[in-house]
Amino acid sequence: MISSLRGRALLVESESVVVDVGGVGFAVAVTPQFAREFHVGDEITLHTSLIVREDALSLYGFSDREELTVFAQLLGVSGVGPKSALGVLSALTVAQIADAVAAEDDAPFRRVSGIGPKTAKLIVVQLAGKLTVTAAAPASGRSGGARGPEITAQVVAALVALGWNERVSTEAVTAVAADADANARGSVPGLLKLALAHLGPARQEAGRG
Repeated sequence: MISSLRGRALLVESESVVVDVGGVGFAVAVTPQFAREFHVGDEITLHTSLIVREDALSLYGFSDREELTVFAQLLGVSGVGPKSALGVLSALTVAQIADAVAAEDDAPFRRVSGIGPKTAKLIVVQLAGKLTVTAAAPASGRSGGARGPEITAQVVAALVALGWNERVSTEAVTAVAADADANARGSVPGLLKLALAHLGPARQEAGRG
């Protein structure tokens, strides 16, 4: 079982990387967000899941153990295969997935390419009570129902468009949502303003990391 890889990036594409580990190149499927964080020659560490099929051995890689755990949990949902699970993690952060499941809101999953209405509903039902994502707890507990995940997703997308990477954006939105009043949490402009103030001048470093 290959549970992690660390080495030099030989090839970086939109949804995959090839990592040189001791002279052996491992092709790993990753989310587009993760792939954008690296260039050829960079040192890269991935937490991986090896999927064994009759005709192939496929590696899927993630930036942390939390994403890897959610990937495995998604694979346990009826009708969700490795590519679909990776698609969910490409479209939604771990915190957004946890928020949607907690709110019993299957709409974010229905917007993921390859996930139909029935499978989206199964994700919400079958993952209920299984996701223990610490970063998502404040947002899901205080975001005001099913609109919370949608507002959070829009603010994260706005920050990414402004130059921050998705992980930094999500952490910032989660942090400010925990202390924001109901009015700020209930609107995209209000939450975005707080997140921008929280991030401050760290844009250059955040955009890279």
